[in-house]
Amino acid sequence: MTHISANSVLPARRYPVSLLTEDGVRLVGEWSLPSEADPSAVIVFCHPLPTHGGSMDSHLIRKAAWRLPALAGIGVLRFNTRGTTASAGASEGAFDENRGEGQDLLAAVAEVTAQGFVDPWAVGWSFGTDVILRWGNEDPVAGAVLLSPPGRWSDDSDVASWAATGRPVTALVPELDEFASPDDVGRRFAGVPQAEIIAVPGAKHLWVGENHARIALDGIVRAVEPSAAPLPTTWHGPMERWNDVRPFARMDHEA
Repeated sequence: MTHISANSVLPARRYPVSLLTEDGVRLVGEWSLPSEADPSAVIVFCHPLPTHGGSMDSHLIRKAAWRLPALAGIGVLRFNTRGTTASAGASEGAFDENRGEGQDLLAAVAEVTAQGFVDPWAVGWSFGTDVILRWGNEDPVAGAVLLSPPGRWSDDSDVASWAATGRPVTALVPELDEFASPDDVGRRFAGVPQAEIIAVPGAKHLWVGENHARIALDGIVRAVEPSAAPLPTTWHGPMERWNDVRPFARMDHEA
């Protein structure tokens, strides 16, 4: 048994995907799927603010793609919103302050449906949560998991729409978040009866540290595929170790 660390990459079927939005913008993305079976659940992961370094390579998103297919049977679709660059490449377009990014999210959801998967969950971190709150409350989205929701790029009417549809919402809010505290988020979602607000002691907005990353990933799994939580901390089988110095590469099925 090998301990799973911050740079552990577990086996999965990984392949690049190109998404085309309804307004004609081509986006870069990647599927990570269980090695030998269809996923038991699927998440579409929206990244933090690209003007401050957020992308599909942001560390929680990479760790979700590296671990959840093998540990929880969850498929992960990660992508760069318009104007965002990561190791997999650059998406067309330019940052649009949570306007055009709604088309980006809907293109990712459409890709899930095109692959024959159903009821995807929308998972967002920071700016990605605002994209989901404004644009993700639509079929076939099953629910939302929000990590560090700052509330900067969405408004009260966006939040209220989730009360109207009743879709489940789980917000994981760092105790020491620099932008919105658990109490702030609780007040904002007070009118959404199905919303679950979970304060995470000691964590900050960026979820730095393997312990906090594990809490975030466990929180996603508890909402999306509860029978797979908590995630194991060890792995028996092939495993890669990611090196940020080397170029982006596929690493599935390697011993």
